[in-house]
Amino acid sequence: MPERDRPSFDDLAAARPPYSSWEYFGPSDERGTINFLTPARVAAAAQLVRTGQQFGLDYPVNVFEPYPTGTRPATQHHVFENNEFHRDDWLDSFYLQSTTQIDSLRHIGHPTFGFYGGLPPAENTGPRLGIHNWAGPGIAGRGVLLDVPRFFAESGRDYDVESTVPLDAPLLDEIAAHQRVGWHGGDLLLIRTGWTENYLAKSHDERVEFTRRNKGPGLAQTTDVLRWLWDHEIALTAADNLALEADPVVSSDFFLPDAPPPPRGVNHNGMLHRPLIALLGMAVGEMWKLDELASACAADGRYDFFVTAKPLNIVGGVGSPANAIAFK
Repeated sequence: MPERDRPSFDDLAAARPPYSSWEYFGPSDERGTINFLTPARVAAAAQLVRTGQQFGLDYPVNVFEPYPTGTRPATQHHVFENNEFHRDDWLDSFYLQSTTQIDSLRHIGHPTFGFYGGLPPAENTGPRLGIHNWAGPGIAGRGVLLDVPRFFAESGRDYDVESTVPLDAPLLDEIAAHQRVGWHGGDLLLIRTGWTENYLAKSHDERVEFTRRNKGPGLAQTTDVLRWLWDHEIALTAADNLALEADPVVSSDFFLPDAPPPPRGVNHNGMLHRPLIALLGMAVGEMWKLDELASACAADGRYDFFVTAKPLNIVGGVGSPANAIAFK
């Protein structure tokens, strides 16, 4: 995709539908913003590997039990043997988005415009827009970490990981400036909020109690944040919280007042997921493990690094464990 031809977010007002990337990436596209990861950018990102340190960015399967939304029961891991010196195994109830994961573009649609590229809900039954579009070649590029709790602490500000802390565009810029990190285009944005660390430190009963009153930091559901992500040419946005976004929704920018709630499942009305995934085609990651990487970045003062992610190659998959690694 020629970088010089990329329209600004405001230019996308004239797109069909408005503020979508469908025309820019083309009518047959199924990769969305992962197209920003050109070979030249991947090669440049590989030069960020200096010490050879590796940081796994995935939490183990079943670590988020009970799962906060109550819709993804624990995976059952079975091991069997055909003889004394053999072992094999299989999984039951393996929910592909129940731990560190990446959403595919078929995950969330827009009530007015459908799924990415205009795919109608009635036709979202096959492999189109599946995770295999990213899994085949894999995802690799320059990662940039924004460490929210460390920034608040170093700035002398109060920070409560169990409250709604909206990360708006000016705050994202402020954190990046504090960490002395810039943007190269095609970056993989990783946001540490401390949410997963806080959740995993709780007992089972404490997790149940917390889920009833769940609030948390995350991206603000505003047009300015959407503009910021697109104009910075972010290829993938991932965080260490449950849904990338602030909880609950903090803005009415994307709220559809006449839309009834769904008969079951999460009500996505007003959420950033709809314009971010369905209209812009952005890769979204959730519940990434960022604590050890954040400590290493604070120690050496470098908040950019090389990142790889290899989703499971499931044709038509709605999501997948990220299988992500950061290299410094």
